[in-house]
Amino acid sequence: MDVHIADVVSTVRAVDNEALLSPQVMEQIVRAVLRAVEENEAHRTRVQQEQRIASGGGDGYERGWS
Repeated sequence: MDVHIADVVSTVRAVDNEALLSPQVMEQIVRAVLRAVEENEAHRTRVQQEQRIASGGGDGYERGWS
């Protein structure tokens, strides 16, 4: 039997609002975001290189090939 709940109302209280985003937690968040941005940029670069190779563009030297 499926149960469907249309609306939920809840109150969440933080015991210590300073602890929610402590410097350590903020550092972890920033590291995770930077890692994700770097991975996305690396992926974008790989895709561009693959598209350039597939289209026959470039001579290989721009990518460090000899």
